[in-house]
Amino acid sequence: MTALDLSSPVAVVGTGTMGQGIAQVALVAGHVVRLYDAAPGRAREAADAIGARLDRLVEKDRLTPADRDAARARLLPAAELAELADCTLVVEAVLERLDVKQELFRALEDVVDDDCLLATNTSSLSVTAIGGALRVPGRFVGLHFFNPAPLLPLVEVVSGFATDVTYATRAYETARAWGKTPVACADTPGFIVNRIARPFYAEAFAVYESQGADPATVDAVLRESGGFRMGAFELTDLIGQDVNESVTHSVWQSFFQDVRFIPSLAQRRLVESGRLGRKSGQGWYDYRDGAERPEPHTAEQAPPPAYVVAEGDLGPASELLALIREAGIEVREEDEDNGTRLVLPGGGQLALADGQTSVEFRDVVYFDLALDYRTAGRIALSHAQDTSARTVAEATGLFQALGKKVSVIGDVPGMIVARTVARIIDLAYDAVAKGVATEEDIDTAMRLGVNYPLGPFEWDRRLGRTWACSLLDDLHQRDPSGRYAPSLALYRHAYATEKREGTP
Repeated sequence: MTALDLSSPVAVVGTGTMGQGIAQVALVAGHVVRLYDAAPGRAREAADAIGARLDRLVEKDRLTPADRDAARARLLPAAELAELADCTLVVEAVLERLDVKQELFRALEDVVDDDCLLATNTSSLSVTAIGGALRVPGRFVGLHFFNPAPLLPLVEVVSGFATDVTYATRAYETARAWGKTPVACADTPGFIVNRIARPFYAEAFAVYESQGADPATVDAVLRESGGFRMGAFELTDLIGQDVNESVTHSVWQSFFQDVRFIPSLAQRRLVESGRLGRKSGQGWYDYRDGAERPEPHTAEQAPPPAYVVAEGDLGPASELLALIREAGIEVREEDEDNGTRLVLPGGGQLALADGQTSVEFRDVVYFDLALDYRTAGRIALSHAQDTSARTVAEATGLFQALGKKVSVIGDVPGMIVARTVARIIDLAYDAVAKGVATEEDIDTAMRLGVNYPLGPFEWDRRLGRTWACSLLDDLHQRDPSGRYAPSLALYRHAYATEKREGTP
C-alpha cells in the first residue's frame, strides 16, 4: 500500500504545539488539512498560528508566496467531528490520557469510513491499548512525531498488536512522502527513542548520586569527550524535569519496574521542589537573571611524562598512541597478551574505563571513552584515594600535552561516557532481539530523534563487538542489582564474536 494521495484530506485533532506542527507538515506536503479541537475557537486560533508560521517561511525564502497562499486555502478549521467524515487519515495529538484518547477514537469511528487510517501521536501510552477500544483496530497506528514537528525529521511508525501491516505501510510511506524519515517499530514502552535513550539520563544521574562528579562536569564530559550535542543535565532542564521524569517513570512501570529503567531519586526530588528546568527558572542549573553557570571541574596544568610504555594496542583507544607520539612523547611498546594500558614513568598505570574500579588495583588511573580522541576537547580521569599523586599528575599531564582539558572524577566504575554508551548498546541489542525494530532503524532513530553522534550499532562496530558486554559484565559484578547485567541478546552477540575470532 502506498502513501496517501495528495487529494486525500487529512485531519489533525488537538491543536496544541504538536498538533499544529503535524498539521503544518501535512499542509506543506500538499494535503487539505482539517483542524479540530474540542475547545470552541481553538481550531481557528491554531489555523491563524500556522498561517503566521507560513508567513515566516516566506520571509526566510523557504516557501514561495504562491505556495503559502495555496496552503492557507487548504487549511480548514472544523467546529464538529462530523466535518472530518471525508478524511483518509486522522492524527490525534490530545491529552496523554488513555481514556481521553480511547473516547476520541470511538467517536471518530462513527464519523469516518472504515478504511480511514487512524493514528495517535502518543509518546508514552500503549498504541495497542488505545486501539483496543476500536471496532476496526487493524487500521490504527502510532505516528510519533518529534517536537518541533516541522523541523525534526524523525517519525516513529508504531504498529500495535492488532495493526494490519497494510495500514502500517500506508502510514510509513505517507510520512516519507511528507519529507520525514520514518522508522518502523513495534508497540513497546518508549518505542525506540524513549526506550533506548533512558541510560543517557540514568547513568549521568547515577554518577551524580554517587558523588562521582557534579552536573557541570558530567555534561562537559558527555559533550566534549562523548560527542553528544548536550549533556544529560542541561538536556533534561531543556525538556523539563517533570516531562523527562514522567517518561522515565512510564517506561519503568510499563516494563514491570525493570531495574534497568529505574528512575532517579535525585531527579524526583528536583521535581518535588518545583525546579523543573528552564521553564521554571531553576533545574539542575539556575537560569534566573544574574545567575552564573557553574564551570566543570578542570585540572590544573601538570607536566607531561617523558615517555609511556604501551602494553597492547589500547583497544578502542588505540589512536592515542599516534597522538602521544605527535605530542613529542616517546612511546615504548611491549607485546602483552590482552594488554590495553599505558605504564607511566613512576610505575603507575593508565587504562581505558572497563567497568572496574581503581581501588581494586595498585596505582591505576582510568580514562574515559571518547567518540574521537583526536578531536575530543576533554578527557575524564578517575582514581582511588590511595592512587599516588605522581601517577595522577603524570596521567593528567599526558592528556593535557595532547591538547585536552582534564576532568578528574571519583572512582566511578565505567566512568561517564563508557558506561552510558555500553548501556545504550545493550538496550539496542535487546530491542532488536525482541522484534522492536531493525538495527538500521534504531541507529537512524537515535541519530535523528536525540541527535546522538552515532547510533548504538555504529558505536558497537567502532568499539569492538565484545566491548560493551565485557564492560557491563564488570559493572554487574560490582553492582549485582541487575541494572548492568548484559542482556541475553548482547551476551549471545559477544559470545558469537569470540567464537568467530577464536578468542578463548
